Amino acid sequence: MTSGGGRVALYLQDKHPIRQGMEYVRYAEERGFEAVWQAESRLVREATIPLAAFAAVTNRIKVGSGVVSLWTRNVGLLAATFSTLDDLAPGRAMLGIGAWWEPLATKVGVDRRKPLQAMREVVEVTRRLLAMERVTYHGEFVHVTDIELDIVHGDRSPKKVPIYIGATGMKMMELTGEIADGVLLNYLVSPSYNKTAMDALAAGAARAGRRVEDLDRPQLVVCSLDENRSLALDRARELVTQYLGQQPHIMKASGVNPALLDEIGKVLTWPAGPEEIHRAMRLVPDEVVQMITASGTPEECRAKVREYVAAGCTCPILYPLGDDVRAMIDAFAEGRI
Repeated sequence: MTSGGGRVALYLQDKHPIRQGMEYVRYAEERGFEAVWQAESRLVREATIPLAAFAAVTNRIKVGSGVVSLWTRNVGLLAATFSTLDDLAPGRAMLGIGAWWEPLATKVGVDRRKPLQAMREVVEVTRRLLAMERVTYHGEFVHVTDIELDIVHGDRSPKKVPIYIGATGMKMMELTGEIADGVLLNYLVSPSYNKTAMDALAAGAARAGRRVEDLDRPQLVVCSLDENRSLALDRARELVTQYLGQQPHIMKASGVNPALLDEIGKVLTWPAGPEEIHRAMRLVPDEVVQMITASGTPEECRAKVREYVAAGCTCPILYPLGDDVRAMIDAFAEGRI
């Protein structure tokens, strides 16, 4: 898993109706894409329902959550959910799980206390349940007594559902290297960020007697593709601006100037309205957009994606910002990076 090897995947959020997303996923499968990952971040779209829809209309493409929150499903329900998805699409389901983010967590009453310990416990127990073990476990966050996936009429063999941690900070990255099957690297980070992430993954992997090469390392990559380069950059600038204001921890990890983050923060509230976003967009220079997205003509987008692969990404997961999603899929068809 040391290089991209032509692997490529699709990322969907909530821009498109689910039935339209189903068509895009079918087309991506036809064009050689390996996987589709569905977002579950803002309070807009739960991940597993569209993943089931995508799986139902395809035959080969893998389906993964990018990412579900470790706080919002108990481990029994989490394991049962992905066992169910595996029943629909055997061998194709992937569980991407993350520690969520502020201020959303607090606004819905979630206390993100000690996320590293919580993640360790959730991953361990979920994995054991998916392996069809009967589990008793009493940790700081997870308490279960004599439970199992109580499958009566179906296949009781262990579920082959790899667990990916959506890590951004380096402490979570180290934990990922230690306990997960893979890392789901974030978007809107720079390729230079990946180099730091690889070091942290390697340190965690070493604690478990592994190497960083033993982990799969797919990465979300914002892709704003258009023959009109200025249009492509402005399309990406809008998303970049929102993340500068709403998820500054990601931006700091990429080396964005803290002074710019402060200026954006003075303009944007959460949730930000269209007028606030467009005012703040004027503060974001082209070089910041280009640093953390793959934006521009098809060749420029492919060149930027190659930078992420060279910096440790094993499978780019392309998040299309343009209206012509098929054009982006075509630009990367058959792993053409």
